[in-house]
Amino acid sequence: MLKYALRENLLTPESDDCMAQAQDVRSYAQDEIIDLMMRRGTTLTKADVTAVLQVYSEVIKEVTADGCAVNTPLFNTSFSVGGVFSGMADSFDKARHTVSVNVNAGQVLREAVKSVRTEKVEAAATGPFIMEVADVVSGAVNSTLTAGSILRLVGSRLKFDASDAEQGVFLVPELGGGAVKCTVVAENKPARVMVMVPADIVLGAYSVEVRTRILGNRQAGKSLKTGRFGKVLEVGARA
Repeated sequence: MLKYALRENLLTPESDDCMAQAQDVRSYAQDEIIDLMMRRGTTLTKADVTAVLQVYSEVIKEVTADGCAVNTPLFNTSFSVGGVFSGMADSFDKARHTVSVNVNAGQVLREAVKSVRTEKVEAAATGPFIMEVADVVSGAVNSTLTAGSILRLVGSRLKFDASDAEQGVFLVPELGGGAVKCTVVAENKPARVMVMVPADIVLGAYSVEVRTRILGNRQAGKSLKTGRFGKVLEVGARA
């Protein structure tokens, strides 16, 4: 069963377009493949099979090194030459050019793919995750905040684009009303963010949110992702 999850497609202009990504694909090493072969009741020993595959690999390597393609029921190979040649009189130079081997599925694998069953699963979390909220001035952790103090968030995927008004650290009042953005940013990293709690914020209970379009690979996504800390914090006045 091939498991797949849907993710945001960054290559198309539509905001709701998605692409599939394979998840948790099981990989078999050669020794495991040999073990599966032995279960089929072959008269060959495991040592025999290992030796045959070793010779097979060496022959494939030899003909490839000789500049020849390989066509088998499992796979087909071809070559491509990369790099820029400065005129028709130029020749291959290992310092400027490369040779690559291209591998495509053979008939056996193409037939096997037709029988693959699929299962849709949930994608791993890609939004910001807040693990800890600390008030730098008071030293309080995961409990209270102070108006005008420095707020330190620790977690993952926290980095945001400070030039985007929709991204950043927001304090959302529990009793309703608009979210308050912490506009002064002291540190902005994937695992740690430090911002200033507005000095004129209305005192009360707030949830802390990080909103970002930056994905784990630092690409800018289309949709805004929000991570909210799991505990409501009380914002009080500076002593």
